[in-house]
Amino acid sequence: MGLFLPLYKRMSLKSILLFTIHYIKFFSKEKLINAFLTLREKYFVLADRNTELEEEVKRLKNKLLKLSVKEVNQKVNQPTSKQPEWELKGVGNDGKGKKKGRGNKGRKGAGNKGKDNPVTRTESAKVERCNICGKDLTEQPSLESENIRIIEDIPETPIELEVIKVKQEKKYCNHCKKVITASSELALPQTDIGLNTTVLITYLWVASCLPFTRISAYLNTFFRQKISTAGLASHIIMIAKIMKTVYEEILEDIKLSGILHADETGWRVNGKNWWLWVFGTFNSAFYTIDKSRGADVVRRILGEIFMGVLVVDGWKSYLALICEKQSCMAHLLRKIRKLHAAFPKLGSVFKFYIKFRKILKDGERLQSQRKDIGEEVFKRRLEKLHKRLNELLTWNNPNDILKNIIAKVERQRPRILTFVEHPDVPCHNNYGEYLIRIGVLKRKVSFGSKSSEGAEAYAILLSIYSTCKLRGIPLVGFLKQSLKHYIRTGKPMLLKEYQPNQSDIAIAA
Repeated sequence: MGLFLPLYKRMSLKSILLFTIHYIKFFSKEKLINAFLTLREKYFVLADRNTELEEEVKRLKNKLLKLSVKEVNQKVNQPTSKQPEWELKGVGNDGKGKKKGRGNKGRKGAGNKGKDNPVTRTESAKVERCNICGKDLTEQPSLESENIRIIEDIPETPIELEVIKVKQEKKYCNHCKKVITASSELALPQTDIGLNTTVLITYLWVASCLPFTRISAYLNTFFRQKISTAGLASHIIMIAKIMKTVYEEILEDIKLSGILHADETGWRVNGKNWWLWVFGTFNSAFYTIDKSRGADVVRRILGEIFMGVLVVDGWKSYLALICEKQSCMAHLLRKIRKLHAAFPKLGSVFKFYIKFRKILKDGERLQSQRKDIGEEVFKRRLEKLHKRLNELLTWNNPNDILKNIIAKVERQRPRILTFVEHPDVPCHNNYGEYLIRIGVLKRKVSFGSKSSEGAEAYAILLSIYSTCKLRGIPLVGFLKQSLKHYIRTGKPMLLKEYQPNQSDIAIAA
């Protein structure tokens, strides 16, 4: 094969140099100088071109790096459409330590449970023919033993619609000099939609996230009740206005809380970009929809000062509030994992992640041990944690990706270890993401709201539904009692005034 190679590829370096010297010794001095100058000019041209290409390569690398980091940040920061990543062992949630699945073995207690409700009707199933050979058994006597089967079912559809005629008595008051008309608790004033239908519509719209088109079709299919989508919308807005006092009660409750989670996600109002916000505790959830994602919304809801600890993600609007804050470390760790996945060869990124996660886990351990170790030991160990975090941020000669990560951590530095000093404060905002998940589901189904009035109605009723759910209160029972209270007194029943009756307790159970 070597015979077919060019001559210069088959020659050694020594042979090439000897051949070159032998070749140029016949050149004149002038010809050698001209050749040298020509080569010199070509060298400078190529050197300049090489410098330009090196700068171009460097510029393209930086551009690619920025695009990669931006893509990772966009994927991490986009509003989640599913339940957030719950931390299995504190923070990190990188899949380590997960329990193995059960395989084909079912979970204990799974399946249809036995029926314990009282029997309301008894039916008999007769044997008329043998299902094996087909012989007629109508004349055959029945055996003494029989099988018992319990079936639970809903009434046959369509369920008969009740059309109620209410005779409202009138009396003249000699004291007020006015005619007084009796009110009925079967429906809200100035509407022909009954209270049972009102409660059902609210539940389907808020809890089941159904749009008005589906609710209208459902009522017509199962109850032969025809209500237009416009009629449903106006009715829901009226209910929300009535229940606004309860909405304000929830707001006052979250303002007095010791630990408050907050989050926000995109919303559409008449095709324009708005924002759905949630401020929640483990007993209350307050939602609001606003065209702004800025600090003005936070101030409007919580004021200038909040006395508790606010657990949020890294969004800067929350920084306007004067209070102690804890940033979501799950968000930050997720960003680092995404960047490491995008640049797996950078081992320093993984080392930084492991050390940073270890600091957070040690913080969780220290938080749980505070009562046992005493205040002096606690403060000394907390100071060491802060020192370890500061040393981690002074990483020696980091690469561009790690510089970007360190900058992200430094921006959150004052709000990273706040949770250690406060019992029950988590180092992540998974609960805030959980509270806002129902809004994300509703947005996927209905694409937002048609008007600002509809958006406000959704925020009010969603706040009441979520708060009832957190407190173990059945929405159906509370809403019905609250609206009846409004019919009698002109004011809805507040959550703190609600006393569940036996039917409400049965629904909750």
